[in-house]
Amino acid sequence: MNIRELLKWVLLLWMSLVIWAAFLYVPPADKFIGESSRIVFFHVPTAWVSVVAFLISCVASVLYLRRREPQDDIRAAVAAGLGLLFAILATVTGAVFARIMWGAYWNWDPRQTSIVILMLIYASYFALRGAVPDPERRAALAAVYAILAFVTVPFLVFVVPRIYWSLHPDSIINTRGANEFDSRHTQVLMASLAGFTGLFVWLYSVAVRVETIRRRRQQEAL
Repeated sequence: MNIRELLKWVLLLWMSLVIWAAFLYVPPADKFIGESSRIVFFHVPTAWVSVVAFLISCVASVLYLRRREPQDDIRAAVAAGLGLLFAILATVTGAVFARIMWGAYWNWDPRQTSIVILMLIYASYFALRGAVPDPERRAALAAVYAILAFVTVPFLVFVVPRIYWSLHPDSIINTRGANEFDSRHTQVLMASLAGFTGLFVWLYSVAVRVETIRRRRQQEAL
């Protein structure tokens, strides 16, 4: 068994333990309705991973503009795609949480609104890529767009939701940026953050390899 295969099984075991702990190890948290606090163990990590993915896409885009290496374009596109996927997962888990806590899946809360804007920005990134047929021009334009898109990420994820009054519970992350969960909830949340980050790294490495092979075969067929 090679190291990549071993890491895959370690990640599977780790995520299984996280799921077990999220539902069986910790009790429901205070200030939450019913079992809704358990959603936090999946909602926060998916939101975190989306930001990490968008950052990697931005860095890879900067590298592409400097080096003009096709591999950097692949890394940027893959990271942006995974970032969009995890942003969708964060939105879905947030909507389920909102239904339990506030009675509706969608309340146009600042956090809900800002993440929708963010998803539209990155969906436009892929619309741009699909609209430009020339590979080099597509990569260059996409790289510039990805850099500009990431400028909005800190504002839409961290700043805008804190400027306006929000339904988002302070017991998760309050206005001081502090985590007010008890020790067991914090342990599981940190483990879940680590697990989802590892899941992203694994998905990213696989997707980059697949896209690299696809483009190579595409070039050979020309």
